Amino acid sequence: MRQAAQFAPTHWSVVLTAAGSDSPEAAEALARLCQDYWYPLYAFVRRKGFAPHEAQDLTQDFFARLLEKSVLKAADPARGKFRSFLLRSLQNFLNNEWDRQRAEKRGGKAFTFSLDDTTAEDRYRLAPAHDLTPEKIFERRWALTLLEKVHAQLKAECQDEGKGAQFEVLQVYLSGEPKAGKYDESAARLGLSEGTVRVAVHRLRKRLGQLLRIEVGRTVADPRDIDEEISNLLMALGQT
Repeated sequence: MRQAAQFAPTHWSVVLTAAGSDSPEAAEALARLCQDYWYPLYAFVRRKGFAPHEAQDLTQDFFARLLEKSVLKAADPARGKFRSFLLRSLQNFLNNEWDRQRAEKRGGKAFTFSLDDTTAEDRYRLAPAHDLTPEKIFERRWALTLLEKVHAQLKAECQDEGKGAQFEVLQVYLSGEPKAGKYDESAARLGLSEGTVRVAVHRLRKRLGQLLRIEVGRTVADPRDIDEEISNLLMALGQT
């Protein structure tokens, strides 16, 4: 299985480059980053008690300001995690800017994006009902977003290698060991031996872990914080 680039830009480097550059490429990179990570912030705003349409407007206005660099000036990798920067910035926005933002209509921004309110609210309603705080909701959704992202990367790699059909069958084993007999069923479906299936699952899990470490590494300022951040994300996923 191919190795992902080891020197991919971190999320912090994307933010800092965009903050200090007027290049379209830097703005586009930041816009793509926002597109990847907008939903945890939307879920936070919803749990704060805002109606769906208000949460959509607030989340989009926040990212519009981020893309305009008014928030980027406060970015400081030395202060820790990229997710903490985004949440702290959003909290400041909600506390200080909502009244002004309600009075303004934004438009004509080259690198902004629109949020699909129907999709966002459908995802929010499908989330398990619980009494988590907005902050815990954000952490949980951030963790799930990361996992969804690396799962999609792994799927794309398998498809590139001509193993897309195999991945579709074996992806159910990425979250844990199956019940007795399940490997036999999958082996029969794929026309492989049980041993070959076990090896393939082991490789998929290993690669998923590598991709997760790479992605988490892009969200922290110090590579030594990767293990701690992964532990925090796993704890967030275990919240009920």
